Formats: sequence, C-alpha cells, structure tokens
Amino acid sequence: MALKPRDTAKRRAERTRIRLRSVANGRPRLSVFRSSKNIYAQVIDDERGVTLASASTLEEGEKAAKGSDKEAAARIGALVAQRAIEKGVKDVVFDRGGYIYHGRVKALADAAREAGLNF
Repeated sequence: MALKPRDTAKRRAERTRIRLRSVANGRPRLSVFRSSKNIYAQVIDDERGVTLASASTLEEGEKAAKGSDKEAAARIGALVAQRAIEKGVKDVVFDRGGYIYHGRVKALADAAREAGLNF
C-alpha cells in the first residue's frame, strides 16, 4: 500500500519535530526506518551531522534471516545499541520516523533499551 501525500507530510512533520528536540537536548538521535522487507536503525549526531552507529537487516550476518518481522527488528535494535555503546553513546532521543510505536518499531526500541541505551 502506497502512502498518500498527506501521510507523507505527516511523517515529515514528525521527523522534523523529533530532529529539533534531539538538537535542543544535545543528545544523538536513534532513527528508525522500516520498509516492507527490511528495517534500518542509525544513531545520528545532528550537531556534527555524522552517523555514529548503524545496523540493518541488509548486513551480511542478517541477510540469511527474514528482515520483516519483530525478531529481526529486535536483533537490529540490540546490534545498533551495542555499536553505539562501543562509541561511548548511552543516551539518545528515539526517532520513530513518524511510524506508529507498535510492532517492529516497538520491538527495536525495547531491544535497544535492554541492550543499554537510555531514551
């Protein structure tokens, strides 16, 4: 199902609000993007404009498993949290990308919290 233009505008507005909040707090942003087949997560420092850590279901170790279910999202959440902690980042602002906090997005967030990220 394709997004309607209004849905796209709503997601864009949500992403802008989250980005402004992360800059105001001075914390990096854990950004989530999900497609119908994969899920991607990045920890982004908006002040410097750099990605500190990232993970997706398209990586070599993840390609064999299905990338469009809650288990895959949980693996990616734990992986991105582990990589962020290795870089010295523990506190982040969660950017759900305008997606509803349910299903794969929630599974990724819960796994990242369990792995040690605070948001």
